[in-house]
Amino acid sequence: MTHKQRLLAAIRGEPVDKTPWSPFLAYWWEGHPEIARDRPQWRVMLEMGGDPMLRGFGSAWRLEQTGVDRSERTVGHVRQVSLNTPVGALCEQYTYSPAADSWFLTGHPLKTVEDYKILTWINEHSRIIHDDTQLARDLAATGEDALIIPIIGSQYKTCFQSLVEHWVGTVELCYMLEDNPRVVEECLAAMRAVAIKTVECSAASPAEVFIFWEDSSTTNISPAMFEKYTAPEIRAWGDMLHGAGKLLVHHACGHLKGLLPMIGQLPIDALESASPPPTGNIALEAIREALPDHIALIGGIEPVFFENCTMAQLKARTQDLLRSQHGTRFVLANSDSCPPGVSYQKLCAVAGFRDSM
Repeated sequence: MTHKQRLLAAIRGEPVDKTPWSPFLAYWWEGHPEIARDRPQWRVMLEMGGDPMLRGFGSAWRLEQTGVDRSERTVGHVRQVSLNTPVGALCEQYTYSPAADSWFLTGHPLKTVEDYKILTWINEHSRIIHDDTQLARDLAATGEDALIIPIIGSQYKTCFQSLVEHWVGTVELCYMLEDNPRVVEECLAAMRAVAIKTVECSAASPAEVFIFWEDSSTTNISPAMFEKYTAPEIRAWGDMLHGAGKLLVHHACGHLKGLLPMIGQLPIDALESASPPPTGNIALEAIREALPDHIALIGGIEPVFFENCTMAQLKARTQDLLRSQHGTRFVLANSDSCPPGVSYQKLCAVAGFRDSM
């Protein structure tokens, strides 16, 4: 089988010659410029013995906004970003962590009722343009050597989850839902009207599988909120893509135990970055038991373990996963982003441990 055939067959529940191994190199890739230099990521994955699954690479659409001017100002380790519009400005703050070599959102832009109205205005003055030109080039370049999974969603995740993570934050969003639910609902409606257009464009594109970075976890959303605000949007996206013969991958990298009953009812084809503790809160084997058979699992090697384990421990974990998931829809992967401290040798070794069984 080709790498692409193997990955698609594993997700669809068709026979495979061997379980795919698809390393997820987010953060690791940026931390190893000596390896990344002058080579596309999928070629490096091939060298690792992997089946390249390019999660979130490209899209079949682009976003255009009218009347929105973005400005930045950085002083020391603090960056202020402003979205300036004729009806007001939204301001967010990022703080740089030298230890992590990364910028973190430390000030959400939506704080008042008026801020929600500004975000509503921004979305009402946004439009999605169908543009899969670069995606078609990338599909042609990778051919059967990789499975490209473009992103959907104007926020790259459901609109409610984007409020939780980026625009508002969990605590303040809960207060606003109690005090001014209509304002939140109107904002969500405007955001969703834009997001669904990205799915329409994707359904009409040549790609076969799509992903959204949902980051589902009960560390930042309750099961009740997920059921009321998140699940309906995922359901609409999945139904539309399935109607076009496409597949949908739900990225869920957090605490999933309390969400699995609802996730199992969604029209998704794979749960990606499903992770055991400490990143997650439930073993992969238990996730498999909780979900219907038609939902594939992508993941299994927990990031903290991956960085700190010995080669013997990695071999044992890899082969335990392969045995426990044999005969199911399964793609072996590190569950969520890969710490830069994981050695290149470990990433290569997983394929060997798989092939030695």
